[in-house]
Amino acid sequence: IPRGTLLAGAPGTGKSLLARAIAGESNVPFIQCSTANFVEMFVGVGAKRARELFQVARENQPCIIFIDEIDAVGKQRGGGGFPSNDEREQTINQL
Repeated sequence: IPRGTLLAGAPGTGKSLLARAIAGESNVPFIQCSTANFVEMFVGVGAKRARELFQVARENQPCIIFIDEIDAVGKQRGGGGFPSNDEREQTINQL
């Protein structure tokens, strides 16, 4: 299994089911979370939660981490050429 895989598709097409099935067939822990767990009003909280998620994964390796709805924290690049340091950007950088 590759170290990283991106599953894309419309809601309800079985991405979560596929990831869970791969974990089951591989006999490894399945760690699932939603990006809603990362999006916070306070800067740094989302990035901290991302670090904690990967710490749990390291403690349970090998395992599969499934982060649902990653597009909720993403944004289009190229917003005027000015550096940004908002919560979503910090969270994405940490992931």
